[in-house]
Amino acid sequence: MLPYQVMAKPVGPLCNLHCTYCYYRRRQELFGDRIGRMPDDVLAAYVEQYLAQDADEVTFCWQGGEPTLAGIDFYERALDLQRRYRPPRTKVVNAFQTNGLLIDREWASFLTGNGFLTGLSIDGPQDLHDVFRRRADGSPSWRDAMRALGALQDAGAEINALVVVNSVNAREPLRVYRFLRSCGVQHIQFIPCVERATDGSIAGYSVGGDDWGRFLTAIFDEWVRRDVGRVFVQLFEVMLGMRMGLPAGLCTFARTCGRALVLEHNGDVFSCDHFVTPQHRLGNILDTPLEEMVESDQQRQFGEAKRSRLPAQCLSCDTLFWCWGECPRCRVDTTPSGEPGLNHLCSGYRAFFRHAGPTLQMMADRIARGLPPLASAVQADERTRPALKVGRNDPCPCGSGRKYKRCCGAN
Repeated sequence: MLPYQVMAKPVGPLCNLHCTYCYYRRRQELFGDRIGRMPDDVLAAYVEQYLAQDADEVTFCWQGGEPTLAGIDFYERALDLQRRYRPPRTKVVNAFQTNGLLIDREWASFLTGNGFLTGLSIDGPQDLHDVFRRRADGSPSWRDAMRALGALQDAGAEINALVVVNSVNAREPLRVYRFLRSCGVQHIQFIPCVERATDGSIAGYSVGGDDWGRFLTAIFDEWVRRDVGRVFVQLFEVMLGMRMGLPAGLCTFARTCGRALVLEHNGDVFSCDHFVTPQHRLGNILDTPLEEMVESDQQRQFGEAKRSRLPAQCLSCDTLFWCWGECPRCRVDTTPSGEPGLNHLCSGYRAFFRHAGPTLQMMADRIARGLPPLASAVQADERTRPALKVGRNDPCPCGSGRKYKRCCGAN
């Protein structure tokens, strides 16, 4: 059996933020008032069954909602169970995705001390982040995210910035990227926002295809010029790996999907994080073994549909080998010939793949010959140059155009 991944939702869709673009908050309708912390019997069944798969490494990914709402004691219990059920040859990894509102020194120390890879949601500088990421009362959350980032950095945590690229921050790619880099962030995931409004149309806060392509292209060019080996952008690293002959490191770029499932707080298992719906429910972990649900005909058909339902335009596209139609959740457009199933981000991906592909192929060829990925003397000089100190009256490195003391330096 091929390895699989199960993302756990310790408190389901409960969250202390009400982000405008959040697709998961709407999942509360599935559970009504039966939302709370995952019971001990569900947690124990999950850890035992998940670790029973024949894999060298098993990653426990804790998401939400907001997973800190489960409390530190919940994860201490999870760690105890992992130690109890871990096969001798299996490496256990824990990944944690948070909005940062509850992250303090205690949380930061716990996550760092137990080797959690921590993903922190932050959409860029304050004016971009606070457009959509707000509390239920409408108050902003950027300062909380920055406070969490500082606490995690002080504790020495391994941090991954999670950036939802939407209709607003997509227009300022270099401001977003340079801001994160100026904050000392070395690992970044860019997640395109593609959601439907209540009337079925694409929501206004979603990123457009062309904007998505321009966003990636601008950041890629800067990354190649100065940050290869210093800043790790997930999508770029995955594409480089694919050029080196490795499997796609993201399910969105694989030919088929179905090996990344979701466990809800009540033990229900669903086909995918973006398909937590009644028709995609596979069963409950207390009633049906996890392995049986993963290998079920229902789940296999779900995974194969990614490839089998590609429109003809995709099958003849010269960049198909990069994306394979990307995530099925984004296949909401129609082709010029009227065929459904075209990815909403298609135009942007196609432009970006054509732009970045030759450079990534060159980098892969150099690595295969045992050489550094780039031979740029300028880049080599920048890698060895001491980090520049920003003066109070210098332009802010986030690219806002304001003085540092009146921008990021004021926070």
